[in-house]
Amino acid sequence: MKKISGAKKTTLTELPRISDRVSFVYIEHAKISKQDSAITVADKNGVVRIPAAMIGVLMLGPGTDVTHRAMELIGDTGTSIVWVGERGIRHYAHGRALSRSARLLIAQAKLVSNNRSRLTVARKMYQMRFPGEDVSTLTMQQLRGREGARIRKLYRALSAKYDIEWTGRDYDPDDFSGGSAVNQALSSCNVALYGLVYSIVVALGLSAGLGFIHTGNDLSFVYDVADLYKAEYTIPIAFELASRLTTADDVGREARLAVRDALVDGKLIQNIVKDLQYLLDVELDEQFSADIINLWDDRLELVKHGVSYRERS
Repeated sequence: MKKISGAKKTTLTELPRISDRVSFVYIEHAKISKQDSAITVADKNGVVRIPAAMIGVLMLGPGTDVTHRAMELIGDTGTSIVWVGERGIRHYAHGRALSRSARLLIAQAKLVSNNRSRLTVARKMYQMRFPGEDVSTLTMQQLRGREGARIRKLYRALSAKYDIEWTGRDYDPDDFSGGSAVNQALSSCNVALYGLVYSIVVALGLSAGLGFIHTGNDLSFVYDVADLYKAEYTIPIAFELASRLTTADDVGREARLAVRDALVDGKLIQNIVKDLQYLLDVELDEQFSADIINLWDDRLELVKHGVSYRERS
């Protein structure tokens, strides 16, 4: 009898739901390996074991070396992995997360491909930012103006609260250190949020590139969804950080830690999953996680796969 070494591959039903996972872990200048059902992270300070199935997204920064076995485990457990630049401010590549159903993706593609339904979803996104108000008759131009005014008002209020000079959102992706402390904090906090949103989007089988408000970028839908939560999470965190950090502090690192601490209870992850179902008007049930595949038919809609069909006249 052939002896099988290593831990048994986890089945889909045994994996924690995306809403039950830790938001994200950022790693740089370390070696990532696999031991049993956990990944190990080794750097100059020692070795840490992390249960891969409990992580929403791994953000890998510069100087990260990851083994093939570790990537195999990460893929099996449905953990999203994103390769980012120094301080986590650039997105270079990402790995495919675990998903079994295309129901949400089909709904997303259908809604975004029709101008009328796309506008309906976009209005729902803006409606979430203006509770108690009716925006159902506003144009996209009017909605953008309302949203811009809302965010500028928030910036001014937080500037006064924390006594921080604010001259506007101004940053150069190629010169992170050249921005003000609050702009650096905003960039780093937002990227951390993008990583979390991306992990949920792909874990549910959605397309990160099919945006309803943003368009033309492979992360358009991630930006759509992340914008729903910035006013509550990343913007206040960035201003609070900027009010107490010194020039010697690593703004990027402090921002990631602050966002992680704010999201550790998992409430935002649960809200995002629920909000995505609302926006796309699709409810997730037990069948969502089932490993189902069919063949499309222009008359019968769906037929069984794995069958050797005979030609019909």
